[in-house]
Amino acid sequence: MPFSAQFSESDSRSTIEPSAELAGTVRALLREGYAVVPRLALRDVAGVEPAALDGLRSSWDRLQPDEYLRDGGKYRFRRHGCFVQRLETSVLTPCPHRAHWQPMTYNALHGGMERWFEPLESATASSEAFRQLLAGFGALFARVRSVQRWFIEAHQFRIDTAQGIGRPTPEGAHRDGVDFVAVVMVNRSRVRGGETRVFQAAGNAGVRFTMQESWSALLMDDAKVIHETTPIQPLDSPAVGHRDTLVLTYREKGFQAP
Repeated sequence: MPFSAQFSESDSRSTIEPSAELAGTVRALLREGYAVVPRLALRDVAGVEPAALDGLRSSWDRLQPDEYLRDGGKYRFRRHGCFVQRLETSVLTPCPHRAHWQPMTYNALHGGMERWFEPLESATASSEAFRQLLAGFGALFARVRSVQRWFIEAHQFRIDTAQGIGRPTPEGAHRDGVDFVAVVMVNRSRVRGGETRVFQAAGNAGVRFTMQESWSALLMDDAKVIHETTPIQPLDSPAVGHRDTLVLTYREKGFQAP
């Protein structure tokens, strides 16, 4: 993928010299509007060891059904939580549970309604590795664009193939109405499909690839690109497979609300 770009000291938004992996990720976001972070680069990019996140995997087995799917599907399970990150103090604060809301302009299928998903389990939300991941990506995005705080929404997703097909993005190619998005691959089990597609919002250029590696991540500048993931199917029917991800959104101007 084309990650070449010009990068200077002023782009880093920090007096701390970034690692090569971190600097390359910032360059990619500035130039292309997206960056792919392999598992082995997660420590340098987000400040958390991938192995430290493995203890969270079992929480995806306890996600609750998404009752708001307008296509009538029963293939999506999720939990949701909100945080505020203050960059000047490096403090990450959980927020009282709230509804997830998007305008119709960003989500024509599910926008315009308050969706009350089950909250993150307390053990997940308070996990040191989980909080390091959220804060690490927030600090990285602040290198791309200087801000005082981020309003962060965390979504745990499981898409399964119990009905033969599962749709990670039933709304199609979209933007999220935030500043930055991180899609973290947690696990793929006995599925095929699930190709990720990222396209320039103001052009025809795009890339497509399949996220396979646990704790690898796709980072996106939501103003510059649109994205989608193709449906998944069972690898060997009738076995049920699933695709687990963690989606994090970062917005400077507060949580989206009606």
